[in-house]
Amino acid sequence: MLMLRPLSRTPIARAQAAFQHHQPHPFFSRIRQAGPARVKACQPLFARTLSGQSGPPTPGNDAPNPIDDATQGPQEEEERREAKREAWKSTAWKMFEAAATTGASIFILACVGIGYTKYYKWNVLEKMENAFREGDPVLEMAASGKEVFREPTRHEATHDVDDEDDCDRWIPRDEQMKIDKIVWGETKGRYHLLLGEKGTGKSSMLIDAMAKINGEGCSMMEAHADLEVFRVRLGRCLDFEYHEDNIGSLFSIRGPRDAGAILDIERAFNKLEKVALRRRKQIGRPLILIINQAHLIRDDEDGRDLLELIQQRAEQWAASNLATVIINSDKYWVFERLKHHATRMEVHQIKDLCKERAMQALRNYRMKYWKEKPAESILEEVYDKIGGRLTFLNRVAKSDDMITKCNQICELEKIWFLNNCAILGEEMDDDVMDQQKFASTAMVLANALYRTSLETDSSPAHATDHILPEIPLHRARFIMTRSDFIRKHHDLSIFSIDSHAMVRADSVPMQRAFNEICSEPGFERFLAATLDRISGIESLGRTKELTFKDLWDGGKYRLTTRDGEGGVRGLVEMETVEGKKDGDDDDDDG
Repeated sequence: MLMLRPLSRTPIARAQAAFQHHQPHPFFSRIRQAGPARVKACQPLFARTLSGQSGPPTPGNDAPNPIDDATQGPQEEEERREAKREAWKSTAWKMFEAAATTGASIFILACVGIGYTKYYKWNVLEKMENAFREGDPVLEMAASGKEVFREPTRHEATHDVDDEDDCDRWIPRDEQMKIDKIVWGETKGRYHLLLGEKGTGKSSMLIDAMAKINGEGCSMMEAHADLEVFRVRLGRCLDFEYHEDNIGSLFSIRGPRDAGAILDIERAFNKLEKVALRRRKQIGRPLILIINQAHLIRDDEDGRDLLELIQQRAEQWAASNLATVIINSDKYWVFERLKHHATRMEVHQIKDLCKERAMQALRNYRMKYWKEKPAESILEEVYDKIGGRLTFLNRVAKSDDMITKCNQICELEKIWFLNNCAILGEEMDDDVMDQQKFASTAMVLANALYRTSLETDSSPAHATDHILPEIPLHRARFIMTRSDFIRKHHDLSIFSIDSHAMVRADSVPMQRAFNEICSEPGFERFLAATLDRISGIESLGRTKELTFKDLWDGGKYRLTTRDGEGGVRGLVEMETVEGKKDGDDDDDDG
């Protein structure tokens, strides 16, 4: 009873009590009279109506229990709170799981990226250091051409080979020992410029010095006029790919920005400096970087910037004994450019062989190619015609008739000179005046060298070695009356300029061509006529024609010349002269 008392106060309980005390409806009275079974059948429907239940009772549509409704309210609220807490926990866990997964992915990606970057940088230095270990592509190519010593092949080791075939083709020179010490790393604190005409053996001496140590610590590259090609060749020489093989972009690591060839060359030199520091701690000798044919670099703004970059690095490395740069050039302008900022540069002038060494080289070449020993008289005659230029000696030794080959070489040099610098005489057209200025200056200088050679022919030294006549550079420019043409003649290998600024013929055959041309009868008059014609054309170009008008009926022009102070120094009056009439002419004839 105590438990039911509060329930009696509920709205459903009060409605049932009121219904029991209320006067029954006539319809319900009739139902009650019909019998007890009828009343029992209608009670559940009424009860469902009062309780709010719709339809017949089903397992999912049970009648609500007031007691359950009163007790289930707080439980459902608690369950909702618990479900909400579980939902927040699940959301927070999912957020934490996603954040942890993302963080772990980023961390792993960062670790892999940093690890790859460190490995790539280490691999770059390792590859560059490997480029300076024993063996070099230059030596391999030279050995395949039998230019340097190489290991015998299986056929050569199992078959008898004539000892004369292994004749030493490398002629000992005075400069070879000095070059050896430089390439071997014994000479430190300097960078070097090898200067000389083409074919004098500069590259051969460098290759020979590298072959003696099997290229250990040395690397050679060929220069080129195009900076992009120079960049590629430097990368091949140092085994440096300029980060083109870097896959750091897979890890969102930005590689080196795109730039010009100069900046890539600077990056390569930075890596080379690190390798040089490492090797100096391990070995104690500087690296040797050889830049061959540096004269191929263009003498323009980009080419001068490249030479300046190379010289700056060479100066720094020479001061710290990290690396020794050797620059090989055929042209004088490279020396002029490097001379501006040179502090530790040492210049080596490479000349032709003397008579004794040239004859020995020719004898060895002839034994190598033809298995014969030529007579001394023939060797002397060959030297007298072509001198001690190694490239000429090699070509002559390969020929069947050496004297005929010498004459052909001399004739080719003469044709080359005339094709570029032939003069046309007094009958030349004024349209070719600029070209004739260039040609006439070369002829004037060639004539001066020819006259100088007549004085040196009687000297005792000329009986043993070729001493080409030479003129100082400033004197040569004075003779030519132009200061800019000598550079173009030098580029055409007509004249040569050494490190002491002395101008001479490029070779002995070229000097012989000068002698033949300038000794021809009438050459002096022909050259003078050409120069007079050039002067006449220039004078005609500087002449101005003045036309005066309106001088009729006694009109005059007065020209006054004054000095710097304003005083009159001259006075000229011009007026027309009255022409003669026809009648006057007839009278004069009569």
